[in-house]
Amino acid sequence: MSDDLPTISFDEALPITAHVDQLRQALHDHQVLVVAGETGSGKTTQLPKICLLAGREHIGHTQPRRIAARSLAARIAEELGEPLGQTVGFQVRFARKHSEATRVTVMTDGILLAQIAHDRQLRRYDTLIIDEAHERSLNIDFLLGYLKQLLPRRPDLKVIITSATIDTARFAEHFDDAPVVEVSGRGYPVELWYRPVTDGDHLDAICTAITELGTRDGDILVFCSGEREIRDATDAIRAMDLRFTEVLPLYARLSAAEQHRVFTSHTGRRIVLATNVAETSLTVPGIRYVIDPGFARISRYSARTKVQRLPIEPISQASANQRAGRCGRLGPGICVRLYSEEDFTSRPEFTQPEILRTNLASVILQMADAGLGSISDFPFVEPPDTGQVTDGVRLLNELGAIHDGGRRDAVRLTQIGRRLARLPVDPRLGRMLLESDRLGCLRQVLPIVAGIAIPDVRERPAEHEAAADALHRRFWAPLGDDAEASADGSDIAALLRLWDYLRDQRRQLSGNGFRRRCRAEYLNFLRVREWQDLHSQLKQACTELGMHRNDAPADLAAIHTAVLAGLLSHIGLRDP
Repeated sequence: MSDDLPTISFDEALPITAHVDQLRQALHDHQVLVVAGETGSGKTTQLPKICLLAGREHIGHTQPRRIAARSLAARIAEELGEPLGQTVGFQVRFARKHSEATRVTVMTDGILLAQIAHDRQLRRYDTLIIDEAHERSLNIDFLLGYLKQLLPRRPDLKVIITSATIDTARFAEHFDDAPVVEVSGRGYPVELWYRPVTDGDHLDAICTAITELGTRDGDILVFCSGEREIRDATDAIRAMDLRFTEVLPLYARLSAAEQHRVFTSHTGRRIVLATNVAETSLTVPGIRYVIDPGFARISRYSARTKVQRLPIEPISQASANQRAGRCGRLGPGICVRLYSEEDFTSRPEFTQPEILRTNLASVILQMADAGLGSISDFPFVEPPDTGQVTDGVRLLNELGAIHDGGRRDAVRLTQIGRRLARLPVDPRLGRMLLESDRLGCLRQVLPIVAGIAIPDVRERPAEHEAAADALHRRFWAPLGDDAEASADGSDIAALLRLWDYLRDQRRQLSGNGFRRRCRAEYLNFLRVREWQDLHSQLKQACTELGMHRNDAPADLAAIHTAVLAGLLSHIGLRDP
């Protein structure tokens, strides 16, 4: 070990500590190693230290999320007794901290993918740790496939794949029967309370669950599906005026200082409200109780609409069990599930890998942007259907994202394609945004695109169809005008008017008042909140691309033209 390294020690309470010598030897003997262990086993924080102990000098450590990359780097540096940026640094989009002395760089998997375009052999690393591989995001599958191709050309490169104890055999097989080291520790028993929500109001159910848990010692972790839901739940819990209780949110867009508060010591009880980043990527200390509404935002391609959507869906059994396991580390825990046991057993066992629920045009676009080569030759852990690949190339041609004549084996991106690859939506929807920027109507098209990407917020319950239709019909014409005289019949215009109406109502009403208004007008409150969340995310992505939201009002002709730019093959001609 180099003399300039800090002293490396391991916490005896962590299950992985008993395997340090075994892991050092396995790293010496094998090029690829699969390390399996549940969250809390210590694999994420201790593996980089084991690599340093084994004499590795340039270690890249990937995380699926920015929030995890920042906090992990800070934690490892703290354990080494150093400030962040010396032996341990990090790099995420728009932020980095490292120095000449940095030996471990914690980064998002997207950062490592971007580096491949400039460093095909990844020469800056002698060791790579691909963390949370069981999540099977597109980025993780891209990295696993690329490394499979790269390893024969880089015999000096060591790769460690870490995973919860889910389907580790598949990763071992992918890398020619790589050895699997199991480091899971003994967890405490977790009692499951099923408290299904009957009226659809998860905020009330969360507050009720907190009341039922009473004044038991230990902190509470509440899972929420998005940032806006976290904010609403935070307000609702603070309104309960609980004594000696601190309520803290945890999501990606918080500042680093606000995120770090979750990991600091405290007195009294703490209630942490987090997205599924706290399911596997981060270990929030002190948790004895979990409240699980059972939902997460999951990207999924709709074969019917031919568009990638971001619906809030029930989580899989594996995810639910991961969440429950968060409260069994310090002692016996309680997980309150806001759904029934029958609902749990009817859910799929595992979350479907992202590549199997993604429009392949998006996959081809991302692969071409990262310079990963032909999709048909790429060694995916689970290869996509070849017919869908052909459809994906056809769609990218239609959108002007690839050069004419682009084949499955030789896709070259146009300037439009490069920009589409950087927008976190389906290529059709991304094309609408790019065209609206060109036509000066981005401000109006942003909510339209966000509205198309989620399930319709308008509801038509069978017993109230006529009443719902009458209320929704208002948006077929400019609000305040006579609907019969000025209805324009445009779904696009109706969606924009509904957005403007909801925005005005949100400003005028209290949180509960707005929720009641949505219910009275047959608008799904959770989907409305989802619509607002996605709009905020897209607005940020467009700003990062240098796109400009117009100040002057845009006419409907420009708005329709921009939307149709993403739907060329959906255009029909009506016979007179």
